[in-house]
Amino acid sequence: MPGLNAAFMDVGYDKDAFLHYLDLGSQFSSYYQFVKQALADPKKVPSLSKMKLLPDINKHGSVTDVLEKDMVLMVQIAKEPISSKGPRLTTEITFTGRYLVLIPFSDKISISQKIKTTEEKLRLRQLVDSIRPKNFGVIVRTSAEGKRVAELNHELKTLLKCWEDTVAKAQTATVPSLIFEEESRIVSMLRDVFSPSYESIYVNDAETFGQISKYVSLIAPESAEIVKLYTKDEPIFDHFSITKQIKSSFGKTVSFRSGAYIIIEHTEALHVIDVNSGNRSKAASDQESNALEVNLRAADEIARQLRLRDMGGIIVIDFIDMNKAEHRQALYEHMKEVMANDRARHNILPLSKFGLMQITRQRVRPALDIITTEKCPSCYGKGEVQPSLLFTDKLKEKLEYLINDLKVNGFIMYVHPFVDAYLKKGILSLYRKWKMELGGKFKIVPDQSLAYLQYKVIDSNKNEIDLAEEKDLSSSSTKNKSKTKIRDNEDQDS
Repeated sequence: MPGLNAAFMDVGYDKDAFLHYLDLGSQFSSYYQFVKQALADPKKVPSLSKMKLLPDINKHGSVTDVLEKDMVLMVQIAKEPISSKGPRLTTEITFTGRYLVLIPFSDKISISQKIKTTEEKLRLRQLVDSIRPKNFGVIVRTSAEGKRVAELNHELKTLLKCWEDTVAKAQTATVPSLIFEEESRIVSMLRDVFSPSYESIYVNDAETFGQISKYVSLIAPESAEIVKLYTKDEPIFDHFSITKQIKSSFGKTVSFRSGAYIIIEHTEALHVIDVNSGNRSKAASDQESNALEVNLRAADEIARQLRLRDMGGIIVIDFIDMNKAEHRQALYEHMKEVMANDRARHNILPLSKFGLMQITRQRVRPALDIITTEKCPSCYGKGEVQPSLLFTDKLKEKLEYLINDLKVNGFIMYVHPFVDAYLKKGILSLYRKWKMELGGKFKIVPDQSLAYLQYKVIDSNKNEIDLAEEKDLSSSSTKNKSKTKIRDNEDQDS
């Protein structure tokens, strides 16, 4: 596409990926020569360190000068698909570790700007320069500050091994194909956010617990004990009151101190946030001070919501009008301060004469704008529900069916907290009667994420048992037998 100075590539996704000329990197000629050489002889992995790099491509050149139809490239996803756009690609391949980022086809060493002391920057530069191979650039991350040469050298060798394995896999892969991904999203997240100040990391999955324990033991052996396996029947998000916070993140209205609130609206091009003072009970005596107080607290909440929802692109905030220039400046400075800990790149402009603040924030993946409408779990989209009075009878029927017909034992039935409270009220509760009558080989546990007349059953192997009946799913009035499916996490067996 000469008009865009870019190319569209097939990476196996349902939308073609976008590769701009500026994302090819200055060393594209050397990179492509290496890729051609690697693909030409699958039995031999070429050595980048022994290769002589070619001159840089023209910074202001055209995509038609370097790319042609049906060309096979090794690319990295720079941005995930967002809205109607496909993934954005780059041929500047990078391998990220905890302390270092390895960049093939480069000789540059960059030091994180967050490392302030000149002595430490100089030490790290000399250290990395002494251990890095030829034709590999390195970015030294903030977490490398104060680290010994042995730790950095070990990580550099690990990243080099990733590069060699990736090239070897590319030589035998069919096009398009995934040839490298980090071991898991959880480990990559921990790599970026882990802090020695963490007191506990709770995990409710045994396999993930093993991954995290292994990784934390590797990067911080003194903190290995903080990783704990959560084994209670109560959902982990309910136990730590996270379900409520997640549900509040989906809404467009977010309340904060003293009755004030913000409204968040999303469009294709930008996000708009409106600040309202609401019915504040402890309002200041004059309107100007009140406006400043609400705006400052709103800035705190907005900075938090931008991180929580991962909102990117252009964000326009309509703060409450303030007449004094020093108050507008104070708000601008406060916003910069509370956004300082945001790991996404961002830029904040002072308030305009209309009282609007504009923020641009790095957009790598879609914002958390989850549409929560779904087929009603009680009526399955028919618009009519069974009488709530009969719901307990329905639950008992399901329990009898599971225990007597399917011979399932040791399962957990999750219900809405209100239903759970009703079933367990009193000394001789319905729950106690059912356990005595049916043999007591099951539990009923509240789950805040469920709708009022919704329930789910998990067997002893943590697989969900689907008890939806055909008469519920069909508009036909004919009564069909109950059809039960046991759904595994990955495949589905009838």
